[in-house]
Amino acid sequence: MEKEKKVLFVATVVKTHINVFHLPYLKMFKEMGYKTYVAAKNDDENEPCVIPYCDCYFDIPFVRNPLNKNNFSAYKMLKKIINEENFDIIHCHTPVGGALTRLAARKSRKKSTKVIYTAHGFHFYKGAPLKNWLLYYPAEKLCSYFTDVLITINKEDYTLAQKKMKAKKTVYISGVGIDLNKFMPAEINRESKRKELSIPDGAVWILAVGELIRRKNHETLIRAVAGMDNVYLTIAGRGELHNYLQNLTDELNISEKVKLLGFRSDVAELCENADIFVFPSFQEGLPVALMEAMACGLPIACSRIRGNTDLIDEEKGGIMFDPKSIEDAANALNKLLKSDFNVMGRYNIQKIKNFDLEKVKNEMKKIYETEVEN
Repeated sequence: MEKEKKVLFVATVVKTHINVFHLPYLKMFKEMGYKTYVAAKNDDENEPCVIPYCDCYFDIPFVRNPLNKNNFSAYKMLKKIINEENFDIIHCHTPVGGALTRLAARKSRKKSTKVIYTAHGFHFYKGAPLKNWLLYYPAEKLCSYFTDVLITINKEDYTLAQKKMKAKKTVYISGVGIDLNKFMPAEINRESKRKELSIPDGAVWILAVGELIRRKNHETLIRAVAGMDNVYLTIAGRGELHNYLQNLTDELNISEKVKLLGFRSDVAELCENADIFVFPSFQEGLPVALMEAMACGLPIACSRIRGNTDLIDEEKGGIMFDPKSIEDAANALNKLLKSDFNVMGRYNIQKIKNFDLEKVKNEMKKIYETEVEN
């Protein structure tokens, strides 16, 4: 009787990671004949944890802070599961989930379990705070010794990993993939969506999407558009800085033209209706929100950082700026306003095809089959 094949996916949280990025891959494993397992924290305690294409779920109490003592309990639970289940493949993600999994799987690797880790953006990067390098770099370096395949999703991380990490194999993959059938330009009623958001006819509509947290750098964007005429900004997302940013728009007397939309389930619609997409983050791996905007044919203004530079070809698909400079952000927006939106949008539609979900899935399947199963 043929042995049942098993795969375990591990990440710090379910709702905002596993269910956002990895369902196509769980489905792929089901189609390949695997029994699928997921280990992650249920980050929505008010709702039952539902993970499509998952046969068995383990609720592991991961904490994002790597120094939190609760992660020791998470490690012990994870180690017990890994030792008992004898997985063929373990694919781990996120810094804490990835580190604890690779440490917990050391014994299983000696029994032929293959461990894959996807770095969705190292926390140490060019320009990162010193504390990031002191905390995360040594941990990633250590865990790389217990990694069969290290996957990086941007060129900066790939170069660093090749030079400094000790995984058996390091590869570059174009992110987690974007479903281009979902995010594509379409014939839409622009007047209706603009009316819903109180954006006047003839005004330029700038859209930003992302959590309202410091890393996403929405304050710089808000201050950059404050002095611009006939420009309206909407920010889709929720987070701890909502009240702070709302108060900022009130102080700058721009609350009528800068609107915080909160969580939106119609991001594709927003992208299809907006004129410009702005992404001012301080740090990214390979931002999905930016990829979605490109797929909808939007011109881009974004920070000149790792990840963004993998996606945007400056002067062709968008304009970049220093995320620490309000003046530079404003100059980039003004330059973009004078550009041909349609030309840039069409360029981005072609560029994003390199990151299509089906293409990335095929690349991942090849890794699973050639690097792991053989």
